[in-house]
Amino acid sequence: MPENRKKKEQFHTDRIASYRENEEERHQAVYADGSVNEDAVGHGGPASDNYAGRLREITHVLHVHEVSRGVSPEKLRLILEDLGPTYIKLGQLMSMRSDILPQAYCDELMKLQSDVPAMPFDEVCRVIEDSYGRPVGEVFASIEETPLGSASIAQVHRAVLNEGDQVVVKVQREGIYDVMKRDINLLHRAVRFIPDRVTGGTVDLDSVLDELWIVTQEEMNFQTEASNIEEFRKLNEAVRFVSVPRLYRSLTTGRVLVMEYIDGIDIDDADRLHEAGYDLNEIGEKLINSWIRQVMTDGFFHADPHPGNVLIRDGKIVWIDMGMMGRLSEHDRSSIRLAIEGVAEGDNGKIEDAVLAIGKFSGKPDKRKLHDGIEGLMRTYGSMGLGEIDIAKFFTDLLEVMKENGIQMPHGLTLLARGLNHIEGVLAKISPDVNMVAIARESMREDFLRNIDWKEEVRSGSLSLYRSLRNLVDLPTMIAKILREYSTGQTRINLDLHASEQLARLLDHIVRHINLGLWVTALLISSSILCTTNMEPKVLGIPLLGAVGYVLAVIIMLYMVVKYLVSKK
Repeated sequence: MPENRKKKEQFHTDRIASYRENEEERHQAVYADGSVNEDAVGHGGPASDNYAGRLREITHVLHVHEVSRGVSPEKLRLILEDLGPTYIKLGQLMSMRSDILPQAYCDELMKLQSDVPAMPFDEVCRVIEDSYGRPVGEVFASIEETPLGSASIAQVHRAVLNEGDQVVVKVQREGIYDVMKRDINLLHRAVRFIPDRVTGGTVDLDSVLDELWIVTQEEMNFQTEASNIEEFRKLNEAVRFVSVPRLYRSLTTGRVLVMEYIDGIDIDDADRLHEAGYDLNEIGEKLINSWIRQVMTDGFFHADPHPGNVLIRDGKIVWIDMGMMGRLSEHDRSSIRLAIEGVAEGDNGKIEDAVLAIGKFSGKPDKRKLHDGIEGLMRTYGSMGLGEIDIAKFFTDLLEVMKENGIQMPHGLTLLARGLNHIEGVLAKISPDVNMVAIARESMREDFLRNIDWKEEVRSGSLSLYRSLRNLVDLPTMIAKILREYSTGQTRINLDLHASEQLARLLDHIVRHINLGLWVTALLISSSILCTTNMEPKVLGIPLLGAVGYVLAVIIMLYMVVKYLVSKK
């Protein structure tokens, strides 16, 4: 490796290391004094100087990674890691937005891991006291100083209430709202330096950041998570093998969340589950049944079911951490059922109908292109039995087809695809022989039979039969009309032909070149005819008008040659 290149890489390594140190110091400075992060960046100057300093850091990191040459999925992950914990959190949120970002970027961003220093315990106590308006000792008999977990937005401590209940307390970091707001605003400025060709015009980075800020605000409001817990508990109270931690609503605020401590076993800890006497296949089947019920029956499901958020206690599956939940409307769920039926029957039309029903279009959809995309999808999955299909991979590929066709999908559908990946990952560890698709199909069939309105089905079926019989009576008359028009030469057929975008561009290219060729031919012929006359004035013995025609013909020919050579490069 050349010496100057080594020096350059070492310089970049040192600068990035310093930024990581600065980021940690920035967090510590904010949290130690309880301020609203006025000194988050920089060295004590005004807020505008801090913004400018942090913006310079961001733009330098972008320069270090040479974003002007393109931003690959791996490069984006490295950039966010170099920018520090708050940006890692943003990246983790972005990984859930495959409706906005290409799937390759989402997969890479899922590798991001937060490594955030824990808040000082006195700061934790200060946040709790500010939220409750009273000393910590009046609420908790004790709180463990060492957190169970620490992340960019909050950290969790085990505690005991004065009444003796074992609980966990989720405490939001001081000043984190201002930090996240500022960093997203700075990113809005920084993305202006990224050329459009870097994203290929497929990603609106400002829209991505707007979506991230909305999701971030929801995650920073613990009252939202508390409402999610209550709704989830109500929807699953009749399911005997599902449990939800008890929420202490009176002790929950926008910045502090208190709920029951769950002393359970991680659902993917096969050894401990075996030792405790559990049947892993039974756990796998119940996990699938529970999650499919959330998705297809309730339309309100856990969107982040990784092993740390699903525990086993007293023979029940305990779902925890309801900060990220997905929602599907009845219309969305009906479309998903239709798509699954289409896969099972190998019916491309049903899948296409489902996509058209569930998606939102920015313009007029190109049904031909969509049909080709689904046809390509079915060439991959159509030869498989339903039980052999990787349903998570299928949904991910279907979302990619929708994205390629400019179809905006509901956010709930992208969370569904992400959740499926987590569920399949858990099953692969504890019960690889359990067939997720077969259980899901049986669960959906039972749900259909349980909820079907037979009276309404008979009424709608009778109405459809009546309409069909009426149309059947009219059929002979319609055939006779067609034959009569044909015999008198009055038959007309309307064709609506659609060319693909590529074919349309090719035809336009050919027509323009033919047109230019005709112009050259016309100029040469007309100029040659003029040269046989004695028309005045003349240039070099040739009539001026004829000479002009020759010059124009040569210019057009040169233009066509140059354009051809440029297009070949």
